[in-house]
Amino acid sequence: MCHSATVRRAVRILTLVLGTVCVLSAQTTGWRRVGGTALELSLASPATGPVDRVWFSADGSRLYARTHAGRIFETADFEIWTASAAAENPEPLAPAVSRLPESGARVVSASFGRVFALGRQLFRSEDGGRTWANLTAFRDESVIGLGFTSIATTPTNPNQLVAANRFGVWRSLDGGLSWAGLNQSLPNLSVRRILGTPSGTSGTRVEIDGIGPAELVPGSAVWMPVKDSGRELETTSLKYFAGVARVDARSMAVSGTNVYLGTADGRILLSTDGGGSFTPTTAQASGPVERIWADPTRPVVALAAIGGNGDKHVLRTTNNGIFWDALDSPTLPNAPVHGIVGERSTGAVYVASDRGIYWARVDLDGAALPATNWVRLSDSLPDAPATDVRLDPAGVQLYGAIEGYGVYSAAAPHRARNFRIVNAADLTVRPAAPGSLLSVIGGRVSAARAGNLEYPVLAAGDDASQIQVPFAATGPNVTLALTTRAGQQNFGVQILPVSPAIFVGSDGTPMLQDAQTGLLLDSRNPAKSSARVQVFATGLGRVRPEWPTGLAAPMENPPEVAANLRAFLNGAPVPVVRATLAPGFIGFYQIELELPAINNAGPAELYITAEGVESNRVQLLIEQQ
Repeated sequence: MCHSATVRRAVRILTLVLGTVCVLSAQTTGWRRVGGTALELSLASPATGPVDRVWFSADGSRLYARTHAGRIFETADFEIWTASAAAENPEPLAPAVSRLPESGARVVSASFGRVFALGRQLFRSEDGGRTWANLTAFRDESVIGLGFTSIATTPTNPNQLVAANRFGVWRSLDGGLSWAGLNQSLPNLSVRRILGTPSGTSGTRVEIDGIGPAELVPGSAVWMPVKDSGRELETTSLKYFAGVARVDARSMAVSGTNVYLGTADGRILLSTDGGGSFTPTTAQASGPVERIWADPTRPVVALAAIGGNGDKHVLRTTNNGIFWDALDSPTLPNAPVHGIVGERSTGAVYVASDRGIYWARVDLDGAALPATNWVRLSDSLPDAPATDVRLDPAGVQLYGAIEGYGVYSAAAPHRARNFRIVNAADLTVRPAAPGSLLSVIGGRVSAARAGNLEYPVLAAGDDASQIQVPFAATGPNVTLALTTRAGQQNFGVQILPVSPAIFVGSDGTPMLQDAQTGLLLDSRNPAKSSARVQVFATGLGRVRPEWPTGLAAPMENPPEVAANLRAFLNGAPVPVVRATLAPGFIGFYQIELELPAINNAGPAELYITAEGVESNRVQLLIEQQ
C-alpha cells in the first residue's frame, strides 16, 4: 500500500483516538448522546414510544405530534423534530358509519370523503363504512405496529397519511400502500433504567417502558430488544423478597448477604441473611423508594432515591440501616428522585430527578453530615426529567437517562483530584505491559517514574493524562510515582510481559479499519468477507528490533511484535497477517487479520491473544460480498 494512504488512515484513527481522549479530559457538562430515540422492532422502520395524537397545520406545511407523556413536537421536513408551543387542533367529529371493521375501533373523518377506523390496525373506507380496507396488515401483524390512536391528512394531498400508534409516528405517500417511520429524531423513548455500560461485545443496555431490556450495538444509533438475564434475575428476586417480607416492594439492592428492600409507601427493610428474613429499618419517607444503591465492598453503606412530593428524596445509611440521614438541602430541588448511584472511595453521590441530574460529595464512611452542596450537571441536556444515573465499572464515565431523549454520557466529575490508573484502550483496570498506554484519570501529570525508569507523559489535561510504560519495564509489581499539582502520588501497578487490549470508543465501538480503503469499520461501514482488517491495540509487549520508549513508530518498516499472537472470530481462529507497532503512533500496535471467505452476516465476536493471554472482546459487523 502507498505511503500517502497509510498517512491518511493514520490521521483517521488518530482523530478517533483523540476524540476518546477528549472524552476523558472534557468537563462534566460535555454530555455526549449515546444512541438515538429509535428502537428496532422489525417493523417498516425503527420505532419509538407511544404517540397519542398527530395533526397538520392549516396549510399542511407542518406536522405536529403529542406524545403519551403530553409533550408536543413539530417537524417541517419530516426528519427533524423540535419542541413546539403550538395549540392542539380539535379532533374532527366522528361520522356515523354502517359498521366497524374491528370491535372497539374508533372512527374519524378525513378529507376527500374518506373515513378511517383506528384500532389494533388502521382501516380506510371510501363508502361510509360499508367496506373497509386494512392499510397496515401483513398476515396477522401490522407493518408499523399495533394500537392506533390518531391519523392526519393534508388538505392538498389525499394520499399523504400520517398515523400515530403505540410505536410512534408513521407516514404514507401512497394512501397507505407503503409506510415509513418518522421516529429517528422524535424525543419519545422512555428509558426507565440504565442496566449496563459498554463492556466487551456488549453495548449500553437499558430498560424501556413497554418493551423491556434493549441494547445499543456499538457503532449503531438504534436500540434493539434483548434478553438481559441480570435484569430477569433481579425482577424475579424482587418478587420473591417481597413475598418473604410481605410488602409492596418497589426496589432492591444486594451487597454480600445484605438485601435492602424499598417499598411503595416509603419504607426500607433489611435482610442480613441473604433474603431469608427481613426487619424494618428506621427509614420512613412520604414517597416510594424508587431505587437503592448499596456499596459492593461495604454492605452497611447504602443510598436510597425517594419519589413522590415529600420533603425527603435522598437517604443515606452508613451503619446497616440503624440510622438513615436525609441528604436533601436547598441546593437540591424538591422533586421526585428516580435514580441514584454512589462511589464510596470518593464520597460521590449522583441522583436523577424530575429537575435533572445532580451530584455532591458526601461522607459515605462515617456519620458526618455537613451541609450537602448539590451541583446540577444537566444544564446542557434537554429540559426533561432524568430517570436514571449510572457509573461505568471504572468510575470514569457517568451515564444519565433523560425522559424521551434517551441516554447521555459525560466524564464523571468526582474523578477530579482522585487519581486512578486504567488501561488506555478500554478504560478498565487490567495489568500493564512493556510499551503499553495507560490513562491517569483525575488530573494533570507532569512526570511519572518507577524505580530508575521514566514513564513518558504523552498528553496531559486538567483531569486526565496519558503515559507510556517503558519497553524495558519488568514486573510483576512496581510502584509508580506520579508528579502532580498536588505533589507526588504513588500507585501500585502490575506489569506482565503482555496484557492485550483492543482500543474501543466511549460507546464501545472498536477501533478497526479496512486495510485496503483505510475506512473505519462500524455499523455504517461493515467489514466484508475475505477482507483484511486492521485492529488497533495496546499491551502487546516488546518488539523486534527494539524501539525507544516515547517515540512514534516509523511510517516504513515498523518494528514487529515479539509475542506469539492469535486472533479469533466467533471462537474460530483467523490468520494474523502481521503485527507491528502502529506507524506514526506511540504505544499503539496494529494487527492485520484476514477474514474468511465465508462468514455469517451480522455481528461477530472478535478478540486476540498474546502468548495465550486474551484481550477484551469486541464486536465486528460483517456483510457478505
